[in-house]
Amino acid sequence: MTLDRRTLLQLSAMGAIAGSSMLSTAQAQTAAPAPAGKRKARWICLGTKGGPRVGLGRSNPANVLIVDDVPYVVDCGPGVSKRLVEAKVALPDVRYVFVTHLHSDHVLEYGNMVYGGWSAGLNHPVEAFAPIGMEALTKAYWESIKFDVDIRIADESKPDPRKLLVAKDIKDSGIVLDNGKVKVTAFKTPHPPITENFAYKFETPDGVFVYACDTSFNPALAKFAEGADVLIHETIYVPGVDKMVARVKNAATLKEHLIASHTTTEDVGKIAAMAKVKKLVMTHFVPGDDPTITDEMWAADAKKHYSGPIVVAKDLMEIEL
Repeated sequence: MTLDRRTLLQLSAMGAIAGSSMLSTAQAQTAAPAPAGKRKARWICLGTKGGPRVGLGRSNPANVLIVDDVPYVVDCGPGVSKRLVEAKVALPDVRYVFVTHLHSDHVLEYGNMVYGGWSAGLNHPVEAFAPIGMEALTKAYWESIKFDVDIRIADESKPDPRKLLVAKDIKDSGIVLDNGKVKVTAFKTPHPPITENFAYKFETPDGVFVYACDTSFNPALAKFAEGADVLIHETIYVPGVDKMVARVKNAATLKEHLIASHTTTEDVGKIAAMAKVKKLVMTHFVPGDDPTITDEMWAADAKKHYSGPIVVAKDLMEIEL
């Protein structure tokens, strides 16, 4: 018997076709989304490669959490603006920005992202949170582009973006935002030699996301992330480091820095297990530009300790609760 496409779809929806509900990761990504009004809080991994080097493949660190159609951008590495547009997040809609630390691969496109939204019609306040230095960085950014901004305000009747972007230095762990829909808590975690570095917990009406990037292995993070629906955690694949370092000029101490300041694939699994999170998402891959490192290789050591679902993130991958 030959079934037409409509009949197949109807049978699939009724569960009549074996395995129809078991989508692979790739299939799940392309499945038709639910209506916007019914969708839960969503996390989109915009850029999943650690480090400041720009290349083909994975983009640099950037994410966006969307709750009730409001975007909360998390880290602003090179390429964040383009990735937001590709994820169908309009730049003028950005209202909140969170940066883990002031390494360039997490903050380099922060100013330009807000500027891009302003050039496209942004006219509401944007709050930006980051460790001490964010307020000074924001002021310096506007100084660097003062010529252009002043001309466009007068020439194009635009509001002054310097009054719209409100930067706030985070001085210690604690709640940094609670707008009635999303509560955000910062947690200081070491990223040697940087001490002013934060993980973030996002409590939404649908569930809890915890983002830890960058950080050395820190068991205290497990307590901070305890019971979270999703833990998004950076990682380093140690066997791939030597090959990566050999490709990078003027980096005599790079290997030592990478090993000391990041969390190995195995230790990420330990954190997820200790925290008893419902799902682990691995991201900020170091090295993130080596095609010989497969998804299975990224996840293998984490699986030694964590038995829950593990997602090896890719750019523009959407993580739903």
